Amino acid sequence: MGYSTPQGSPFMEVLQDTSELAQAVSIVIPAFNEAPHIAKQIRDIRNAMEQTSWAFEIIVVDDGSADKTSQNAADEGVRVLRHRRNRGYGAALKRGIAEANYDRILIIDADGTYPSKAIPDLLSASPGNDMVVGARIGESVHIPLARRPAKWFLRHLASYLAGRTLPDLNSGFRLMHKALPQAYLHLLPSGFSFTTTITLAAVCNDHPVEYVSIDYYARLGQSKIRPSHAYAFMLLILRTIVFFNPLKVFIPIGALMALAGLAKFAYDVTQRDLSESAVLAMLGALIVWCVGLLADQNARMMKSQ
Repeated sequence: MGYSTPQGSPFMEVLQDTSELAQAVSIVIPAFNEAPHIAKQIRDIRNAMEQTSWAFEIIVVDDGSADKTSQNAADEGVRVLRHRRNRGYGAALKRGIAEANYDRILIIDADGTYPSKAIPDLLSASPGNDMVVGARIGESVHIPLARRPAKWFLRHLASYLAGRTLPDLNSGFRLMHKALPQAYLHLLPSGFSFTTTITLAAVCNDHPVEYVSIDYYARLGQSKIRPSHAYAFMLLILRTIVFFNPLKVFIPIGALMALAGLAKFAYDVTQRDLSESAVLAMLGALIVWCVGLLADQNARMMKSQ
């Protein structure tokens, strides 16, 4: 079972698959210092793909590794792209997607956290969807306890702002039409927030997106995610929503200011006085709402272009 966003893809007219291209996928693996694990990951992916009838290519993007990631990947007979320096998770994905030969792109991490055996499930859900996301809500999900509060907060914040439930905001295991990231290339960052941005861009613009439940395993090796990234993710969510649906941000902020101003005004009445703070709060609410309306108009104009 999966969770789907409303149907009616903006890409449907330009993505009428031929029978040949409908059964081909480019698998992009971003990797940074994953020499001990990359070979097994490639073999697991290959084994999973052999259970399907799909043609495929595997592209490993070595993002400036200091170990033998590139060599170990090349020994498995896959295509290897290499950055001379570490440019970021998103930069590696953008490079792999740009050089992929097929219309459908599947991204998966090199650290063994995502189950390669679930690839056929994502492929089977691809018809009619611009993106299929492996949601980490299966029976066996290993997420460090320290990260769970931040992930819960960010997921619920993003779901509220996007106006629909997002079972997994930043899963690094997903299948999508190549045209989807290309359409929002100017917004996609070079860091870890690539997946968060493409999720919000897709759901805010009514692309058909389906979530498929998967397990999530303990990471092999050391994680590159740091606690400070949670703050960056929150800012990214707010910035992306302001770009696509600004009233979701500006109306609540203005409402809070207006309530504060009304509360102060009510208190001032009991004191037979009218303070500047009450007036400023109400004026501030009006200004925030006006800015929100202008931002919303700009967002609508950009969508219509």
